[in-house]
Amino acid sequence: MIGIESSTFSIVGRCSRTGMFGVVVTTSDLSVGSRCPHVQPNVGAITTQASTDPRLGKFALKLLSTGYSAQATMNELSKSDPYIERRQIGIIDVDGRTAARTGELNGLWAGHQEGDNFIALGNGLVGKEVIDAMAQTFQNNSAEDLEQRLMLSLEAGLDAGGEIEDMTPYHSAAILVYGNDTFARVDLRVDEHSTAVKELRRILDLYRRRLDYFLMRPKDPDAAVELKDLT
Repeated sequence: MIGIESSTFSIVGRCSRTGMFGVVVTTSDLSVGSRCPHVQPNVGAITTQASTDPRLGKFALKLLSTGYSAQATMNELSKSDPYIERRQIGIIDVDGRTAARTGELNGLWAGHQEGDNFIALGNGLVGKEVIDAMAQTFQNNSAEDLEQRLMLSLEAGLDAGGEIEDMTPYHSAAILVYGNDTFARVDLRVDEHSTAVKELRRILDLYRRRLDYFLMRPKDPDAAVELKDLT
């Protein structure tokens, strides 16, 4: 029996200029940031959604860190997971290669689009136009920092229709981006909100004003104070 637990769409991206990796995602369920996005600097990024198993994200990053390509990693996930047809997964490796899989037991409209350093994917959507809008927006904004490109893409998916009409509205959203540091460049979550994507945008805009300060503070607290005074 094909069913759907929630409506979710996301984009996994890599910046070819900086090597940054990131994921942005929204869903009709709670606390999506705690389950779907997984990123490791200089290794890769993955989203695992639909009937989400967060263990797949950790397993995928471990394989990528040992030199597996995105596709080889996907092959291992597919072989090891007995519920793979209920999953939707997107992977980008350190070289920007992509692999995506939408299981046959994802109900209603579900699918993905792979491109240069990105994968847009979703399930429980109004149609392919949501994925197309995200993909096009990501490609059209290559000059932006990765977190901005991802956020613009998520907003484009929402504007293109997002979920099917009778689904529960989106209640959570998250964005996770890593540069070369061992700590996240951006790690923001909206765990429950009636307009989760709009709330994530509000928080991201506030955070970006102080992003340089937060990145500098661990390395040079004195210089960070000067940056803080400028924000």
